[in-house]
Amino acid sequence: MNVPPKPYFTQALEALKRGDRRAAAALLAKELQYGNTAQKNLPPVAQLAAHIGEIELALEASRRWTPGSIESLLGYWAMLGTYGRSEDALADIQRQPVSVREHPSVLHVRATIVNQFGRVDDAQELFRRALAKMPNAMQTWFALAMIKKFTPGDPDLLAMERLEHVPGVPPEVRASLYYGLGKAREDCGDVDRAFDYYSKGAALIRMTRPFDLDGHRAEAEAVIRDFTPSNLEKLAPSGFEGQRSLFVTGLARSGTTLTEQMLVGNSAVADGAELNVFGVALIPLLRINYEGAIRYQNSGAEDPWGEIARDYAHLLDLRFRSPDLVVDKSLGQTLLTGLILHSMPDARIAWLKRNPEDVALSCFRTYFTAGLAWTCSLTDIADYMRVEDQMFAHWKELFADRILVVPYEDLVTSPAEWSEQLQRHFGLPIEAGIEASLPKDRAVRTASVTQVKQPISTARIGQSAAFERHLKPFRDRYYA
Repeated sequence: MNVPPKPYFTQALEALKRGDRRAAAALLAKELQYGNTAQKNLPPVAQLAAHIGEIELALEASRRWTPGSIESLLGYWAMLGTYGRSEDALADIQRQPVSVREHPSVLHVRATIVNQFGRVDDAQELFRRALAKMPNAMQTWFALAMIKKFTPGDPDLLAMERLEHVPGVPPEVRASLYYGLGKAREDCGDVDRAFDYYSKGAALIRMTRPFDLDGHRAEAEAVIRDFTPSNLEKLAPSGFEGQRSLFVTGLARSGTTLTEQMLVGNSAVADGAELNVFGVALIPLLRINYEGAIRYQNSGAEDPWGEIARDYAHLLDLRFRSPDLVVDKSLGQTLLTGLILHSMPDARIAWLKRNPEDVALSCFRTYFTAGLAWTCSLTDIADYMRVEDQMFAHWKELFADRILVVPYEDLVTSPAEWSEQLQRHFGLPIEAGIEASLPKDRAVRTASVTQVKQPISTARIGQSAAFERHLKPFRDRYYA
């Protein structure tokens, strides 16, 4: 009896389980070209393609799903924005009928995108149009709160407070309202009420995204134990030549986005973003640790680490559609630093360091839409930062000449001096004034969008002082 061939999507899943990312990508392409993918099955195809970094395949699967509901269109536009194609999203929105363009959720998306480009007035107008149609939309109120300045008695503040006890709201949605109210109260100088709102929002997020400190600590301890000078010598040399990206790392809210903006000001650098694709290039390891690295190295590839670097470069080409230098400021790459620098011998890292209490406060009062579960508790923040400090010390000792430590306070105090240091560190042609001509026409898709669209300022140095009393749990844990 003839057994019918497995669907390409199923074969792609099997290839991925073997660690063969490239074969999985080829099979997904066949699924879209030849398969009988039903409309309802397109989202899983898009999700798997996105998981393995094949963004063109992910976008195509998502696009094919869009003739359906507003929900499907919103998912497609969100994916375009995630992959740096906000202009494409806006253009596609403009092609929709008025009934779609003026839907409150679509108005929210349009406002979010134009705000990424620094068009704050246009964004506010679109958010208000969305709220006029859906006045209880808590996430829209939050988004508006992030880009306006509140004063005591502000009618927007009163309108937001009236929503506090609306029933039946999902925790993460209600949390967004609390973060917006916290920001509004902080604008008004009411630090105690602001902190109370931030705490309420963080508690709700923590319920849905618990932080696995033990798991994170165990991974870090394994990296520090296994990635030693003698063990690194056991890894085959990489045949990859050149520098594909400029790595900028550090804790969230430590100045990485500002550093990215500076570097993109250099004419040799095309763009940058939180990419999170080097981990995707490491899929062939099956387990991203030293044991997995040795197992992969012994699998028979002629140039195993050069192949990892070339696959990473391929993923960057898909993301930016350009072979030019880019900035990779992905968060959470400290566990991967040894493999990054081994796979790409010419790569360099700028590592941002900032006053711990300023980082802690900024993380705690920021509503991150995904991940970063450690930011929802002052003690979790302290524990996470202590582990990250250990990781930094480990890598800095091993790769002292390839890691430039960039103190945030010095960066914003002497930006011209540090822009030159950064360019020298990455081997860029020295161009004067890049710190004073931050690109205004590129979208910023991180929580720092409002700040980095403003002139460089020292105003955020020591911002935690106003919350000194509230930060005691952080200090007691971090400095213990």
